[in-house]
Amino acid sequence: MTVSGTDGLSEQEFRQRRADWLEIRAGDLAAVLETAGPRLFKLLPDDLGDRTLVAAATVARVAADEARAQSVAETVGWLERLIPGGLLHDLEGAVRELRSRLAASGEPALWSWNAEGWEKMLLWRWRWGQPPTEDPARARAGWRMRWSVDIPGVGAVDCPERAPRRHGRQLVTLTEFIVGEPEPLRLLAQAVLDAPSTAAVVQDAVLLREEHLQGAGHLTWLAEQQACVEQLEAWRRRNHDMGSEATRSFLAELSEAVKRYMSLILQPAIDALSACERALLGDSKHGARRSAADYLDAFLDAQEQPGEEAWRDEQLSADVEHQARERNELGETTWHGMLGTVPVWYRIITSREERAAALAYSGKPSTSVIRVRTGATIQSLLSDLFGFGGPADEHEEWYPEPGIEVDYAPGRAFDLCALLAVAQLGHARLEFLIPRGDGRFHRLRSVRARVRVDDTSAWRRWALEVLSELVPDPEDLADLIAREDEDGTDESDAADARTRADDRGSSDSDTPGSGPRPAHDGLPEALLSKVRALLRKAENPGATDEEARAYLAKATELMAKYGIEQAMLDDAVTEPERPVDRIVDLYPPYVKEGRRLLARIGYEMRCRSVYPGGKDNRHRVHLFGFETDLQATEMLFASLRLQMLEGADRADRLHRPETEDVRAYKRSWMLGFVREVTARIGAAQQAAKAAAEEQAVADEEPTSGRSVALVLADRTTIVEARLAAQYPKLNKTRPTKFKGSGYWQGVADGRHADIGGTAVADEEPGAQLIG
Repeated sequence: MTVSGTDGLSEQEFRQRRADWLEIRAGDLAAVLETAGPRLFKLLPDDLGDRTLVAAATVARVAADEARAQSVAETVGWLERLIPGGLLHDLEGAVRELRSRLAASGEPALWSWNAEGWEKMLLWRWRWGQPPTEDPARARAGWRMRWSVDIPGVGAVDCPERAPRRHGRQLVTLTEFIVGEPEPLRLLAQAVLDAPSTAAVVQDAVLLREEHLQGAGHLTWLAEQQACVEQLEAWRRRNHDMGSEATRSFLAELSEAVKRYMSLILQPAIDALSACERALLGDSKHGARRSAADYLDAFLDAQEQPGEEAWRDEQLSADVEHQARERNELGETTWHGMLGTVPVWYRIITSREERAAALAYSGKPSTSVIRVRTGATIQSLLSDLFGFGGPADEHEEWYPEPGIEVDYAPGRAFDLCALLAVAQLGHARLEFLIPRGDGRFHRLRSVRARVRVDDTSAWRRWALEVLSELVPDPEDLADLIAREDEDGTDESDAADARTRADDRGSSDSDTPGSGPRPAHDGLPEALLSKVRALLRKAENPGATDEEARAYLAKATELMAKYGIEQAMLDDAVTEPERPVDRIVDLYPPYVKEGRRLLARIGYEMRCRSVYPGGKDNRHRVHLFGFETDLQATEMLFASLRLQMLEGADRADRLHRPETEDVRAYKRSWMLGFVREVTARIGAAQQAAKAAAEEQAVADEEPTSGRSVALVLADRTTIVEARLAAQYPKLNKTRPTKFKGSGYWQGVADGRHADIGGTAVADEEPGAQLIG
């Protein structure tokens, strides 16, 4: 891509990109409902039009209800009106099931701080697709009754691509806009934008933002144009003081031309977008420090998500009741945590006055809901919930708003992230608990405690600043919270994963091959010795790049050929080999990248993998496959992991920009390296399979024999069935994010660790693990 070669975007193209994106995202959200809330998905009506859009809007509305601290009963209430005959079904159980799985679904559109924006946008999109009627007012009333909410109406958000026309211009690129400027400005601007260095920086900037934009092509175009503007302005600033007064005046004219492009073309379109789209575009842009989205994403990975019982209106979940008993025994009445993706405070009511005040509290921030002192003088963060400043000597001074103190420790990552979640969401859930005579507790009331906008802005800035000092890379956040947990906190860690087991009853055995024993013993010792020797030669620092590639290619070829031969022989016997499983422990540094490498190698070797949840399993991969394939996977992983770590260090010394964070650069390099070397392993497997097919034809085997492709496909199906039997409830991982610029250097260096075969087309950067 070159900046100047980017075509301008017409209204139709912009609209089409937006429509395509919304269709894809609606499909993603509908799939969440189908997998996380299958009972509710089956009940959706067919008379509301596009079922995918109805499912997407429904799951977003349920997530928004959770964010608003609404009860399950309130959600069931509007679902009964949406779904004809809903009273005949167990809607309450279906809603509890869905809520318990929303955070674990890995879908950021459904996290509390995003849900309401997506709810509005999907309802708008659903309304936009409804057929026209002769009585629009009646139609809107019908929609309002059915959805139990006002459907967003017609406005600028319907056609943001037309907003620039208010200024007499269509959407065009910065390059095309500059064409209309006087020749000296036009030539200079085009020269800067055409420079290879400018094009490379713009491309990298867009690459780093694409994942946050969630595949929105129209937003990617806006982000690209913002990057072009920034680079042109940065060039002007660098050269402003180097010339004469006339030169500086000329460069000032250039700056004005760029500002006109922003004000006439980009900003009107951005302002006309939905609030959800504007948030995506804004959050995708990173400054010197990490964004709130980065930390909150990692924070959710570190949380054990609550089960269905946590959303029972009539009783407390076992976990909360256990916490309440422990706190009460210690004389503590207040603590905080997370319920799904919503920050929550718990308060044990100890007097009749507090009970009356709790029942009367509106949740509105008539004064500051929470006052947090931030600055250099912080000792601890004492928050007066519901806004009273001094000691409550007389109940009249605070009634009807009970005062609650919450301790936010600036040295604790969990506390800081919880406060950041409050700031991002703008409110928190408040649970008032009442002790009973038998020592148990029940919920008096849940309320949504809202926060003033000026408070959220201050807390967000402060929490990000402290977090960036405490844990500079969000990737390390889960480990830090786990260490806090080991020191005695109540929060628990769950590994981020390619797949995550919701069913905690699955095997935790560390014994290799914990399932039925195979009929074969894996790779023969003679082959193992030969492969180990080849890999040692490939890892030798004295070997040239060509020699290392040749050794790796030969080792992989031998293992691929043997695995296919054994699969064909096994297919012909009466009692075929059975798949086995084994848990592999990984060790620092860069455990997450190591897990990704192992899982991707395993996938190419016909194995499948799970990252078990829980604090004790965050450095483990559970592999499933046939014995020969598992052994080959582990041998290749051991060799390539060494090359990956050494290559990252070498790339850091040779290629990392001086201003870029070391860990961020190395992580992005490793993602590129993993993508390239595992593509080569896949290519080697395909070559071995093709060779086996050709050999079978050359040997004129009986036509009744099954093909190599069919035998291997069946073995893969058997492996996947074994995994599904042990982990019946699995969720996809969240996409891997990288902030460094080393990805493509990692791809290039991965070719030097090549294991043979032809190149493959570039995959999406930062793609999810396959398998």
